[in-house]
Amino acid sequence: MIDLHYIERGRGQPLVLLPGWAQTTRLFAKQVDGLADRYRVIALDLRGHGESPKPEHGYRVARLAADVHAFLVQHELEGVTLAGHSMGASVIWSYLEQFGAARLARLVFIDQAPLVTNGWGLSGTALLEAGCAFTPETLYATAQAVASDQAGTLTGLRSAFFSDAVDDADFALAVSESMKLPAAAAARLLVDHASQDWRDVIRRVVPSLGLPTLVFGGALATIFPPQAAAWIAAQIPGARLSVFGADEGGSHFMFWENPDRFNAELADFMA
Repeated sequence: MIDLHYIERGRGQPLVLLPGWAQTTRLFAKQVDGLADRYRVIALDLRGHGESPKPEHGYRVARLAADVHAFLVQHELEGVTLAGHSMGASVIWSYLEQFGAARLARLVFIDQAPLVTNGWGLSGTALLEAGCAFTPETLYATAQAVASDQAGTLTGLRSAFFSDAVDDADFALAVSESMKLPAAAAARLLVDHASQDWRDVIRRVVPSLGLPTLVFGGALATIFPPQAAAWIAAQIPGARLSVFGADEGGSHFMFWENPDRFNAELADFMA
């Protein structure tokens, strides 16, 4: 077990926020500030990310999920609303497969595809619902680029993460935070994350646990199409779906670009 870095504010029901690939607690600053008056908000830096320890091993989604479970046990957290952005949602799916609903009360999935890499020859509606962003060839090419030129590769991903409205300072923050994950670890983790197929977990495991679920997507489809979020919500009885429009900051980071709406919907869901 490693001691994950985290920030915590507020009291009440615990809301635990998991950032996406290479991202950190800093990108959840608007949720920590905006929700701490009602909830106990905890944002984690995953293994190797942000200010958390950076061991030479463990850069797999399953290991990150085990780290999250150990954190909840260590801090005696119960009745948790567990929210994951991008790869953070994949970490939750792995958590549910390994540990079930242990210590959890609600689930929030923020703009993550069930299947990031199309190694199955999907097309048409099936491809949109799976949400694939890579082919096997482009996945490994991107991982190699991260390993050899991390800063340049991350800078080139601006349009995959944010809308045109995001300012340079905000994007620079996202890149600088991403750079805290060592390049070799970032490349290995990207391959592991993007190689997973979570459709069986979403169809079978998540519904069997009976946890209230909220799914966010973005109409801009900067990296994942909104049809993927809709598919996820459709598999889980009673799940809520929230898709931010193109004029509502509906990018991969809609919670950063439109925090007022995001925080209001998350607070309503938790209430």
